[in-house]
Amino acid sequence: MDAIRIHGGSRLDGKIRVGGAKNAALPILCATLLSDGPSLLRNAPGLRDIDTTAALLRFLGRDVQVDIPEITVAEATRDARPEAPYELVRQMRASVLVLGPLVARYGRAKVSLPGGCAIGARPIDQHLKGLEALGAKITVEHGYVLAEANGLHGGEVAFDMETVTGTENLMMAAALAKGRTTLINCAREPEVEELGRVLNKMGAEVEGAGTDTIHVQGKDELHPFDHAIIADRIEAGTFMAAVGATGGDVLLEHAPMEDLVPVIAKLRAAGIEIDREGQGVRVRRDGPLRPVDVVTAPHPGFPTDMQAQFMVLMCCADGTSELRETIFENRDMHAP
Repeated sequence: MDAIRIHGGSRLDGKIRVGGAKNAALPILCATLLSDGPSLLRNAPGLRDIDTTAALLRFLGRDVQVDIPEITVAEATRDARPEAPYELVRQMRASVLVLGPLVARYGRAKVSLPGGCAIGARPIDQHLKGLEALGAKITVEHGYVLAEANGLHGGEVAFDMETVTGTENLMMAAALAKGRTTLINCAREPEVEELGRVLNKMGAEVEGAGTDTIHVQGKDELHPFDHAIIADRIEAGTFMAAVGATGGDVLLEHAPMEDLVPVIAKLRAAGIEIDREGQGVRVRRDGPLRPVDVVTAPHPGFPTDMQAQFMVLMCCADGTSELRETIFENRDMHAP
């Protein structure tokens, strides 16, 4: 799609179902590399990143059937090819999530460096540091990460900073490592916790996913799985902000309120009514919008992925708001 045309100026009323979480679906798709046999992902979102990940898995030697909201990933008849080329990785930075599963499963991996990112630097040094602690030999040549291991082993990895994809990559690698791995200063996002649930379904022993310390007891082999992806908290929060900006009354079906505590607190402070209603969440605004200050932070703080939407919302408020971004240095590119 090259353009989106929006006819605005209307209240938002009605109901809409919140789709599956992209940031949970992508690492779970990569986790299918850890086993043979068909795995089924349900409640998957229909997004370009999903198609890119499916193309990458096919390149790596998997048979992938995308029939949204379901995706089936099975072992292919051809040999596995543990290499993620630049042409695919450059389309989506999350492609680096195949690094851990590939080196754990096949003993080697060649994955292109992700390159730049519009919203700021996203280095993968924590990924590489962690894999080295588990016994992988890492070299970087001609824009590619080369990882080799004659069997990974358990170890202790203390991240220098919270990293979602770094935590996920190491969780997947540790699931096939010999012995017990402890990951310290982990990202605590709900999507990390969701990956832990899937790894446990596959036969791994993961404790503490969703906290700052995760323990993984590696297994000799893992099994395929059937799993329904959690609802997307950022999609739900975006709808909430949209109702707040336009006024209206909308029922969000399957909105994950428990994953949106800091966002809902700020929306309520701005004058938006948000209430649980059955399996959904009712969002209303009839009165004026009040200005609210926001500082982004890693989960469970206010998510950086909601900052742009909240800035739009605050453009409609009567007064001055201050929004401070602490995660990505270029996350305010929408401001102009």
